[in-house]
Amino acid sequence: MDAAVDAGTSQFELNEDQRAIQEMAEAFAADRVAPNALDWDRNKHFPADVIRETGPLGLGGIYVSDDVGGSALGRLDAVLIFEALSRADPAFSSFISIHNMVASMIDRFGSDEQRQRFLPKLTSMEWLASYCLTEPGSGSDAAALKTRAVKSGGDYVLNGVKQFISGAGDSDLYIVMARTGADGPKGISTFVVPKDAPGLSFGANEHKMGWHMQSTRQVVFEDCKVPAQNLLSAEGAGFGIAMAGLDGGRLNIAACSLGGAQSALDKALSYTAERKAFGSKINQFQALQFKLADMETELQAARIFLYTAASKLDRKAADASKWSAMAKRFVTDIGFNVANDALQLHGGYGYLHDYGIEKLVRDLRVHQILEGTNEIMRVIIARALLGRQ
Repeated sequence: MDAAVDAGTSQFELNEDQRAIQEMAEAFAADRVAPNALDWDRNKHFPADVIRETGPLGLGGIYVSDDVGGSALGRLDAVLIFEALSRADPAFSSFISIHNMVASMIDRFGSDEQRQRFLPKLTSMEWLASYCLTEPGSGSDAAALKTRAVKSGGDYVLNGVKQFISGAGDSDLYIVMARTGADGPKGISTFVVPKDAPGLSFGANEHKMGWHMQSTRQVVFEDCKVPAQNLLSAEGAGFGIAMAGLDGGRLNIAACSLGGAQSALDKALSYTAERKAFGSKINQFQALQFKLADMETELQAARIFLYTAASKLDRKAADASKWSAMAKRFVTDIGFNVANDALQLHGGYGYLHDYGIEKLVRDLRVHQILEGTNEIMRVIIARALLGRQ
């Protein structure tokens, strides 16, 4: 582990188990992810086989109860894992985060029958999972979703389209928010939809800026039949279920930004120590030293902020949601800026795929958008402040 990361974690006095978890994730990422990340990105390859290898390591249900195969870890533990994985590939780490968000929602809100039916295959990574909330006409305004589910005998029949769904077409299970009642959040319910559900189909893989390793498609429901026993919790509970998963999801995606940005800084340190200009290594120029110093300072500040937010969520602190929003906004902005600065320090070589920097910039950019845009994070933070006043 490099000194920079260790210095940040020591603020939280990680115990022996947490250090072991961190080192396990780092070792797996270095061995199985990092050597392949550029090829996966270049070829837009979804490495389902390597993703499934994380199951035996306990990464298919990081904060899922152990009676269904989960690891029953905390949110700070999860942040350490996602940060470590994303140093090898933020897109890989982000998919593991999405899968865990789905598994935790079933664990938290599902009946015991649903938990026993779905979770052992999710925690083992035999099944992969995707989260379906966003629609073509409802992004930040999630409560305006139009996908509808109508009860018909022993089934619900779903009609509608979900947009920007990571893993769509590759995942085996989909958590879907659909409208069963009137307009607004109270009319939304949550369903567990298997890939082989009749009437379920997928759009073409989107051509996008980053996250090339992950498939991103529309999920289309055309008279899609889902057994009534796949309704999670009760009708009308769906919006609350969807939102309950987002505090942790925001911390996870912030951790993915942090790890990717740390990788970018590490690459910049190595490159500037080797590259020469005007007779000296470029890391001897004060202007570059100041830039490196700022990048390190900002990353350490982001790390401490993120770990504090994760600790609050573990303790169920009253202000945990506000801190999750603040951490997501702050860390993803810092992460992108550090990666972009690292590209600049590489000069023209930073623009080349083989150096891995431009991939990090592309991958980290979307973290400022998903799990709630950073503008929406500001709305959440402001509401918490004004509510307190």
